[in-house]
Amino acid sequence: EPASSCDTGSLQCCDTVEPASSSGATQVLGLLGIVLSNLDVLVGLTCSPISVLSSGGSGCTADPVCCENNNFNGLISLGCVPVNLSL
Repeated sequence: EPASSCDTGSLQCCDTVEPASSSGATQVLGLLGIVLSNLDVLVGLTCSPISVLSSGGSGCTADPVCCENNNFNGLISLGCVPVNLSL
């Protein structure tokens, strides 16, 4: 999906994006005490905010995503959808 359609959350650059049901995500979720009722959502691990408006590029060399919930200090972002920064 194009980055311009990210209107429900913030653009993030995440080292890893995987289903909440994966072993890596469940370990981090468990350490943070986060319980998800829907394990079909994508989560981003080790994320930082990005801006597609800055100097012609995003600087994201990992996985650019749009995430609905990023209240965990960049360690994990919930409800992520992959985005295409070149659109």
